[in-house]
Amino acid sequence: MWRIGQLARMAGVSERTLRHYDKVGLLAPAAVDRTTGYRWYGVAELSRLERIRGLQRLGLPLRRIADLLDAPETQLRQALTEVVTGIRHDIAAMATTAAHAEDHLATPMSILPQQAAVGPRRLRVRRMRLDHPSELAAVCPAPPATLVTWLDGQPTGAFTVAVTIGRDGERLVLPARTVVRAVVPPSGDVVSAGQELFGWLRRHRLGVAGPTVEEHLVDADGVRAVVLEIATSPLIDTSPLRQPSVPRTAPTPLDRR
Repeated sequence: MWRIGQLARMAGVSERTLRHYDKVGLLAPAAVDRTTGYRWYGVAELSRLERIRGLQRLGLPLRRIADLLDAPETQLRQALTEVVTGIRHDIAAMATTAAHAEDHLATPMSILPQQAAVGPRRLRVRRMRLDHPSELAAVCPAPPATLVTWLDGQPTGAFTVAVTIGRDGERLVLPARTVVRAVVPPSGDVVSAGQELFGWLRRHRLGVAGPTVEEHLVDADGVRAVVLEIATSPLIDTSPLRQPSVPRTAPTPLDRR
């Protein structure tokens, strides 16, 4: 039999850990001296402790270990399968996050695009034609206001714009859609940010599936910002399919004639 300190040193854990395992019902001592309060542990407790530590190293939390210590092997395997699935999901999520960070490092931008699903919107607008993006600031009403453009990059000629004007304008319905969204800070340039956002779409092989929405906002302190949203869809690869190569066979005697 070993006292708690001896078992702790043998297993490479702290006495506090062993007391916690006892408190949560994972590992009780084999005996407790009624006079001194010393906890005594035997081989069975050492074996159980090693099993607890092993399950922890496999990624199982203590609350699950309590259910699995004495469970059949099939139940343990099912729990470990769930752990592996969760770890793989976390790895995929971290890989996506790392890819986004690497993309931002490779192409520094003033905005941080995010993909989101948005519901339908109903607006009352006035449509007009503009010749250059520099004219947008002059036609956009004071915030809060919404400006809608139909572009898929830097315009090469005149383009259509719609601005909200209250209840008397033309009705414009934007359907539910997947968008790439970015917030342009007060010190940012909306036109430049829009071009950065279109570039981000191209690098991520996303096409433009609808108009760009500029939401011009202002808070109680008068600080302004613009939220850009571009409806997107995955690009379809239109490159011609390569015909499978047919292996040439050795000529037969008839071919040689």
